[in-house]
Amino acid sequence: MSITIQDVEHVARLARLELTDGEKSQFTEQLNAILKYAEKLNSLDTDNVEPTSHVLPITNVMRDDVERQSLPIEKVLLNAPDEEDGQIKVPAVLE
Repeated sequence: MSITIQDVEHVARLARLELTDGEKSQFTEQLNAILKYAEKLNSLDTDNVEPTSHVLPITNVMRDDVERQSLPIEKVLLNAPDEEDGQIKVPAVLE
């Protein structure tokens, strides 16, 4: 598979980009070089390679959920830009 100048023009039109003739040629060459490099992967023997979702063995490092005392409301409201009736008051988003 190779990329043509028409392919580059089509993608540029979809992205609403105006490209010069030089840029079209440059991008066509670069994209074809990328595809040629990616084709090297087809020559690799991957029959005995186990599929993975990540290259490193990753485990979840979340801590256990521990119940603890909340901050007093007076202390929380000290950080609020505005408060009303013991609640944080924010500007209305909907009319």
